[in-house]
Amino acid sequence: MIYHLLYSLHEYNSFFNVFRYITLRTIYAMLTALILCFMVGPYMIEFLKKYQIGQYIRDEGPSHHLAKKGTPTMGGVLIITVVLFATLAWADLKDIYVWLVLFVLVGFGIIGFLDDYLKVVRKKNDGLAGRYKFTLQIVVASIIAAVLYSLPAYSTKLSVPFLKNIHPDLGWFYIIFVIFIIVGTSNAVNLTDGLDGLAIGPVIVSTLVFIIITYAAGNAKISTYLLIPFINGSGELAVLCGAVFGASLGFLWFNTYPASVFMGDVGSLPLGALLGSVAVISKHELLLVIVGGIFVLETVSVITQVASYKISGTRIFLMAPLHHHYELKGWQEPKIIVRFWIIAIILGLVALSTLKLR
Repeated sequence: MIYHLLYSLHEYNSFFNVFRYITLRTIYAMLTALILCFMVGPYMIEFLKKYQIGQYIRDEGPSHHLAKKGTPTMGGVLIITVVLFATLAWADLKDIYVWLVLFVLVGFGIIGFLDDYLKVVRKKNDGLAGRYKFTLQIVVASIIAAVLYSLPAYSTKLSVPFLKNIHPDLGWFYIIFVIFIIVGTSNAVNLTDGLDGLAIGPVIVSTLVFIIITYAAGNAKISTYLLIPFINGSGELAVLCGAVFGASLGFLWFNTYPASVFMGDVGSLPLGALLGSVAVISKHELLLVIVGGIFVLETVSVITQVASYKISGTRIFLMAPLHHHYELKGWQEPKIIVRFWIIAIILGLVALSTLKLR
C-alpha cells in the first residue's frame, strides 16, 4: 500500500522512482516489521498474561522445563500480523506469488491457532488431533500446489544444487512434491520449537538466505549469470522474506532465553510453511534441505528414534527431537541454542555458495 502510494508520485517527482527497487523495499519491510514487533510485543505479552494464555508442558519432557509452565504462548500471532502489515505495505500487490505465500502463512496460522487454542481451553498439552491437523495442512498446501501447477509460465522441473545440467521434470507429480515440501517444512520447524529462541534463530538465517535467492531468481540478468531458473515476479518475495526477517528478529527480542513469550504452533507451523512455499516458488526446493538443515536434523532424529524403538525396542537418542538429547546429556539450554544457531549460519553460507558452484 505504501509502495503503491509513494511510487505513484514518481510522475510528479522523479525522486519517488527509488521505491520501485526491490532492495530498498526489502530493507523498509524489515525495519517496519522490526519496529512494529518492538512496539506491539510488550502489550501483547501483557494481554496473554492477563488472560492466562500460557504454555502447558508435557510431563515426559526434561524436568527443568516444568518451570516454564505458564509462560505466555501464541506469540506467533504477533509475527503473522506484523509480516502481513509490512508485506502489504511494501510489496507489489499485483504479484501473484506474494498472495500465494501470504495465503499459506494465514492458512497454516489458522491451523496453528486452533491447535494452541484447544491447548489453552483444555489446560493441557493436547491440542488439535494429529489427523485433523495434518489433513488441514494438506488441504492448504494442495491449493497452492494446484495453482502453481496451473500457471502457464511455471515449470515443474527441479533445480539441483551444485549441478547445472540436471533438471528432472516431475510433471503432475510436482503437485504431490510441493505438498510434501510445504507440509514437511511446516512440521519440521514445529518440532524444532522446543527451546527458547531455538526455532526462530534458524528461521532468521533461512529468510535471509531466501531474500538473496528470490531476488536473484526474479532478476533475468542475475539468474542467467548464476545459471539458476528465472522466475518472473519471484523477486517480490524478497520483500516478503524481509518482513519475516524483521518480524522474527523482533520476536527473538522477547523469545530469547529466558523467554518472555513462546511462538506456539500459530507461529512455528506458518513460518515453516512459508519457507517451504518460498523455496518452491523460487525453484530451490532441494536447496531447502541445506538452508533448513537444522529443521531436517530435528525431524530425522524423531523419525529414526521412533523407527528404532518400533523395530528393535531400543532408542538411538536419550530423547527426541535432537535438542532434548543434548539437554539430557547435561548441556545448558543457552549452549544448545547458540550452537544450533551457529550450525544454521554455516548451512546458510553453504546454501548460498551453491548459487555459484555449479
